[in-house]
Amino acid sequence: MKRTRSDWIGPVRGLLLPTAVVALVLFFAAAVNNLDGGRATEDRRQLEESLRRSCVACYAAEGAYPANLEYLEEYYGLQIDKARYAVRYTAFAENLMPDITVLENEP
Repeated sequence: MKRTRSDWIGPVRGLLLPTAVVALVLFFAAAVNNLDGGRATEDRRQLEESLRRSCVACYAAEGAYPANLEYLEEYYGLQIDKARYAVRYTAFAENLMPDITVLENEP
């Protein structure tokens, strides 16, 4: 008996639809994972920028950079999620911008 086109279209369609759904789900999962990675990097960058702006605001208002992070938290309203970020703040002198490094803690 001759195989016609309609004989093999049914099984191909039966395999193509689940394969396409799995590929779409994998693509969506990869996109969400990429967005989370980008958001984490952006959050870290924003915290570092906020630290620098607070330091500059302190220098403009008081004429000296703050000696430690606690001063910025107490008087300038800076909030740091210490469970998520490790902040290295090294002040050299009152008239030099402190060295600020923000690292994300391992989950």
